[in-house]
Order: sequence, then C-alpha cells, then structure tokens
Amino acid sequence: MLPLWCAMGGLAWLGLRYNVDKSVIAGSLVAIGLISNAFAWLMGVIALVPIIGPIIVKVLSIGFIWLVNALGYLVSYIAIRRGYSKDVLTYRGLTVALIVGIVIGFVIGKLV
Repeated sequence: MLPLWCAMGGLAWLGLRYNVDKSVIAGSLVAIGLISNAFAWLMGVIALVPIIGPIIVKVLSIGFIWLVNALGYLVSYIAIRRGYSKDVLTYRGLTVALIVGIVIGFVIGKLV
C-alpha cells in the first residue's frame, strides 16, 4: 500500500501543478482510496502505534459516523423544505443502512 499512497500523492501534486480542478483531484483520490482500501490500511498503520494509536482510530471512526449522520439530517431538512419528502425517506434509509454497515464492519474487525 505504501507505493499506492506515494502514487496518490504524486498524482495529487501533478494535478495541482497543472491547475486541474481541486474537486476533481479530491474526488479521484477518495475514489481510489476507497476502492483500494488505502484508507483502511492507513488506519491499520496508525493503530500499530502503542497506546495512542487505537484511540486515534476509534475517534476517527466514530467521528466519521457522526459526520455521515449529521450530513443526512442536513440534506433531509433542505429536501423536506423543497417538497421532496418521499425522496427523503429513501435517502435516510440508505444513510441508516450505511451507518449500520460501518458499525457492523467495525465490530467484526475488532472481533477478528
């Protein structure tokens, strides 16, 4: 995974150097990181640090869940005000499924 992280950093640097739109660079790096499990590997490396590493990983994991949930509430509020209440139910269902999947993955990862 280390060569992958180096390649991602190099591509980000090249993109910034040649004035590629920053949102395209960020989206591409997030997609590559999620598909290749680079972020999970990075969390694993951080967790290897004695005492403080596992605490950092737990805080980052919980913060991500809070962020996803808060974003879901914000989008729901805006959508309901614009009259998309039926779509909000679908979106909130997907958000709850995502959060439950993340929590189940976290628990299984701790057990294994």
